[in-house]
Amino acid sequence: MTDTSLLKDNNFFRFFSGQILSTFAFQMLSVGIGWQMYDLTGSALSLGLVGLAQFLPQLLLTLVVGHIADQYNRLTIILACRALMALTVLTLAIGNLYHQMTPHLIYGCAIALGISRSFEMPALQALVPNLVPSNRLASAMALMASAREAMVIAGPAIGGFIYLLGPDVLYASSTLCFVLSGLFLYRLHYNHTVKAKAPVTLTYLLGGLTYIRRNPVVMGSISLDMFAVLLGGATALLPIVAKDILETGPWGLGILRSAPALGAVMMSIYLARRPLKRNVGKIMLRAVAIFGVATIVFGLSTNLYLSVFALFMLGMADMISVVIRSTLVQLETPDEMRGRVSAANSIFIGSSNQLGEFESGATAALFGTVPAIVIGGVGTLVVVGIWTFIFPSLAQRDTMEAHITNKANTSTK
Repeated sequence: MTDTSLLKDNNFFRFFSGQILSTFAFQMLSVGIGWQMYDLTGSALSLGLVGLAQFLPQLLLTLVVGHIADQYNRLTIILACRALMALTVLTLAIGNLYHQMTPHLIYGCAIALGISRSFEMPALQALVPNLVPSNRLASAMALMASAREAMVIAGPAIGGFIYLLGPDVLYASSTLCFVLSGLFLYRLHYNHTVKAKAPVTLTYLLGGLTYIRRNPVVMGSISLDMFAVLLGGATALLPIVAKDILETGPWGLGILRSAPALGAVMMSIYLARRPLKRNVGKIMLRAVAIFGVATIVFGLSTNLYLSVFALFMLGMADMISVVIRSTLVQLETPDEMRGRVSAANSIFIGSSNQLGEFESGATAALFGTVPAIVIGGVGTLVVVGIWTFIFPSLAQRDTMEAHITNKANTSTK
């Protein structure tokens, strides 16, 4: 029996379907907001500010949302967030329908979406271990990652075609997907355990960050993934590579953008069917090293096909790292702390994506596009070497579940 049999579980299938619809809606939405903002302003800075408007709430609310996810019903939090997302996107649809769209309205809706995602993400990540057995969590994470990457490929493409019918049609379609997503999750069976309300102190709010710092496996896996994304942010420079180095057109840029996601999808499907069982620490380190090598190859390539292959391998390696990191974080964290730890994890990974794009752009401006990409890949390899020594518990981690390793060690004594 393969681990895709998780989809035969009605409860997990509802959750899975809800997530597919939500991710699809958000990916379509990103195309509409980006295109319309550029249409209205003709400013690249305005596009960057839309992303910043969504990211800042996540940064500012990190401590609060983790506390909420640990103290209250996680499913209720997610449903409330989906409702706010649907209302926000409906506002965009109505604004277009009555010709009232302005950049300020888009910024306001971007902030509302950022707030919604800030509360949703830790509750969502902390909910998954409550839906599947711990020995199948890695398969569930891989399956969810596979669906997410598939939507990253399909959502923008389909959203672009729908946008041709009008932005109001695109926003209405996205709203419908968010509503359907909420309906799937509304029928989810989740037994929420009412916890004694913890006093809201600074120590309690910082509990997630403190736990990460004190747990070398969690700290090592999160920081390794963060620095890999921070240093290896070659995808931010794809438009320059496509036009000036590979001398291809928009179609080539589209292929380059799809290559990492396609590699990630292929790998996540494989991991869902054949979950990693042994040597997960070494495999994670090797995957990040492959990520670095693929980045270097991409930076040095002057051939479109080689560049696509390098990005495909980069996506596959990144997916291995993501699945191991997300599984280890959930299994190593007590349920009563998963919300705060997931919130801290989200901000680490989210900030690395944003700062990675800035780092790549700044380095390219200083040294040129090719040196910037190659430096990022070499930096990733250096980080892997350093992390192997400063986080030996991560490098030596055998199984996803620590207690399995402990039992095995006990039995040999």
